[in-house]
Amino acid sequence: MSLAPRRTLLILAALLVAAGLVAAVLLLPGGRPAGTAAHAAQPVPGAPGTPVTLGGPFGRVALSTGWTVADDPRTQGTGRGWQQGGFRGRAVTVPYVPNAARITGARGVVSHRGSVAWYRRTIRVDEDGQYAVAFGSVNHHATVWLDGKQLAKHTGEFLPFEARTTLEAGRTYTLVVRADWRDPERMKRQGWHRLWFNYGGINREVTLRRLGPSEVRSPYVTTVLQGGKARVTVSADVVNRTGTAAREVPLQGVLRRDGQEIPIAFAPVTLEPAKDARVTATVSVDDPALWAPGSPHLYDLTLSVPNESAYQTRVGLRQIEKRGTDVFLNGKRIELRGASLHEDAPGYGTGLHARQMDALVADLERIGANATRAQHPLAPALLERLDAAGILVWQGIGPTDSPGAWTNKTPAQARSARERVQTTLDETQSHPSIVVWNLVNEIARNGNSQGQIPYLRAMTKKLKAEDPGKLLALDVWATPVEYSREDPLGGARVPDRMGAVYRDVDAIGITSYQGWYSEPGRPMAVLRDSVARFTDAVAKVYAGKILVLTEFGAEANGENPRDRPGGYGYQADLLKTTIEAYAANPRVSGMIVWNLRDFGVAPTFFGGSIRRTYGDTIRLVRGLNQKGLFTYGGRPKPSVAVVRDALLQATAGAPGSTAATTAGK
Repeated sequence: MSLAPRRTLLILAALLVAAGLVAAVLLLPGGRPAGTAAHAAQPVPGAPGTPVTLGGPFGRVALSTGWTVADDPRTQGTGRGWQQGGFRGRAVTVPYVPNAARITGARGVVSHRGSVAWYRRTIRVDEDGQYAVAFGSVNHHATVWLDGKQLAKHTGEFLPFEARTTLEAGRTYTLVVRADWRDPERMKRQGWHRLWFNYGGINREVTLRRLGPSEVRSPYVTTVLQGGKARVTVSADVVNRTGTAAREVPLQGVLRRDGQEIPIAFAPVTLEPAKDARVTATVSVDDPALWAPGSPHLYDLTLSVPNESAYQTRVGLRQIEKRGTDVFLNGKRIELRGASLHEDAPGYGTGLHARQMDALVADLERIGANATRAQHPLAPALLERLDAAGILVWQGIGPTDSPGAWTNKTPAQARSARERVQTTLDETQSHPSIVVWNLVNEIARNGNSQGQIPYLRAMTKKLKAEDPGKLLALDVWATPVEYSREDPLGGARVPDRMGAVYRDVDAIGITSYQGWYSEPGRPMAVLRDSVARFTDAVAKVYAGKILVLTEFGAEANGENPRDRPGGYGYQADLLKTTIEAYAANPRVSGMIVWNLRDFGVAPTFFGGSIRRTYGDTIRLVRGLNQKGLFTYGGRPKPSVAVVRDALLQATAGAPGSTAATTAGK
C-alpha cells in the first residue's frame, strides 16, 4: 500500500474516533439521548454495528449483518407470503447485489435484464419508541415490511429513503425488503435511464435509529472568506415530532477542531406539531484551517436539540468561485485534474463496502488526481473518503440520460426529476469535496425543449438560491463527427451560439473522444493538432464560461496489438497527447479522464462507433467499458503512469494555478 492510501485510512479512523468524542460531549449533561437505538449501547468505533457512513443523525446502528436473501426470478414470493419472512435463502452482508457475479456473456445478458430478490433479518431494540430504518439505496423498486405489515415503498437508485414504525423493547421483529430491478428498458421509458450495468438489490447501507421528540436533518454549510476569516453559514431542517401543541425547538450548534470550539447560535423557532422549518445561522471563524487538495482540513460539526436529537458530521471550510473563466478555490486559481469513476467492483457491483471505496480513492491518489467526476450521486461514505483525501468532485445531480436525450417528459417524470435533485442536495450538500453540481449528462446544442430546458431553468435557479457555494455545470456532447482544419467542430453537438439554457451555469464540461470515436488511429501529431483546434473552437462557443474537458479517452485491453486502437500503448499515447493539447490552452480549467476503472455496462455495448471503423479486427469485451486506467479488477494499465506524469507536468506548467494533487501529502 502506498503512503497516500494509508494516510486516507488513518484519517478515516481518526474521524470515527472524533465522531465518538463528539457523541460523548453531546451527552453532557442530560444522560442518554432519545436518539440512542438498538440492542446495545452506542457502537464503539470499528465494532459491529458501526455505520460505514460517519456523518448523520445521532444514534444510528448499522444493520449490515444477519441478512438472508432469496432469489425470486418468477416473482412468486408475494403469493407465497414471503413478506412475512418465511423464506429460505443464503446469509449475506448488506450492501449486497444479488446479480453482481456475472455481467458479461450469455449469463450477463440474463443478469442485466433484472430480477427480484427478498431480504430478511430480525430486529430487537432495548427501548420502546418510534424508529427509522434508513436505506441508502435500493435498485429499483423497493417494498419494506415489518412482521408482514407494509411500511414503505420507493422507486429509484442512489436515493435514500426511510421506513418508520413503533417498536417495543425486547420483542423480536422480522424486517423484509423486496427489491425488483427487472427491465432496464422500461426504467428508461419511465425516466430512470442508466449508463451502467443493471445491478439490483440493497446496494447501500441500512441503519436503524430511535426517533425523539424532534429531528435535525439535512445540514448545509457555505463558506465565504473575508479578510483572513471564514464566514460560515450553517442551516438545517428542524422537525417537531410531538403531536400535542406548538412548542419552541431550540437548535444548538458547534464547530470543533484541534481543541477550538466555535458555538453556532440559531434563533429560536416555534413549531406546530409535525411541522418543520429551516433554521440558519452564520459564525465567523478566525484563522480558519481551510479545506483544499493537499491540505484537506476538516471540522466536526454537531447540531442538536438538547436531550432530544442531534446530527453530527465532518465539514470543510472552503470557498469555490468563478472568476472570469477560471475556478478559484480559497482565493487561488485551481485546475481540476483526475479521472471519473463509477461505483462498481467485481462481485459487488454498486454495493460497495469500505474496502472497495478505499480502493477507488487509492486509485485516484495513484494517478495524482485532485478531482473526479461521477454521473450518479456518490454514496455519502465514499464522499467522506474523498473529503478526507482532498479530492474535488464534479457531481452529477438529478436524472442521467444518454447523450443528447431527455426521457423525463411527462408532468410526473418532471416532478420526480426535481425531487431527485432535492434529495441529493439534502443528503450531500455539506461535503466539501463537492464543488460542482452537473445538471445534465451530455446536452446537445441548446437543449431539448420537451422537458429538458424547463427542468434546467428551474434547477439552476433553485441551486443558485439554495447552494450558492458551488458551481453549476452542464456537460456537453461535443465529439466531432468529421473533423477538418476548416471545420474544427466537425459536426459536434455544440450550438452555433449559446442559448438561454446556459445563461445561469458557471462551467461547461466537454465530452470529446478524438482519437477514438472520431479520427481513430490517426498519427499522434495529427491528433494533437486536431484536439488543439477543436478545443479552441469550443472555447469560443462557450465564451465567458469555465471550460473543463470532463470525458475523453479510449478503450484498452491486452487482446489488441499494443500500438493500435484498443491496445494499451495506443490508450496511453492518446491520453498523453490529449492532456498535453488541453494543457496548452489557457482557456481550459481542467481535464478529467474517462474513466478511472473499467466498469460494467449493458451487454449490448460492444465498443460503439469504433467498430464501424475497425469491425471485427478490434477485440473488445461486450458489456464491459474498458476505457479505465485500471482494469475492472483494479490492475493498473500502462496509462496509469503516463497519465500521472502528464497531469503532473500539466499542473507544473499551468500559470498561476494551485492545481495541487494528493501526491506527497
